Amino acid sequence: MKKGIHPEYRPVVFRDPGADFAFLTRSTMTSDKTIVWTDGNTYPVVDVDVSSASHPFYTGRSRVLDTAGRVERFKQRYGRT
Repeated sequence: MKKGIHPEYRPVVFRDPGADFAFLTRSTMTSDKTIVWTDGNTYPVVDVDVSSASHPFYTGRSRVLDTAGRVERFKQRYGRT
């Protein structure tokens, strides 16, 4: 790899405040906020909206969509006469 052209790769905490879930990994992301992790070290923290703790695909809690009602409304509006 060429020296000086790549961003710094370091430990970063990603936090999902809605699910009260955080994990430590390595990334090139930067942040002004920091957090003290369970190992006692201070790391930059990046808040995310969705994580594996809150996404319906991973949690198994999916929303029920009213597809039948939508199809009926579409047929009423644009159905053949």
